[in-house]
Amino acid sequence: MGWWRELWWGVDKEQGAKESEGWETLLEVRKAHSEWERAYLMFDEALGQDQIDYAIYILEAAERKYQIHLKHAKSLGLNSSQI
Repeated sequence: MGWWRELWWGVDKEQGAKESEGWETLLEVRKAHSEWERAYLMFDEALGQDQIDYAIYILEAAERKYQIHLKHAKSLGLNSSQI
């Protein structure tokens, strides 16, 4: 929420840091999901063995990144309605 919330409502800095980390994590999850979707489209449109192999590599990396960010969001207590 920002520094102004701390001034007006007296939110302590620890709570503000948790909210900030939650928002950053939320954005990272959404970004990773978008990257996964692009990688899936790349795989779907790949032609030839080299392009397919490369698309699989990118897709697997994107899936792993998405899983990592989801795991971090879960550890912060974020749920699917927030993501």
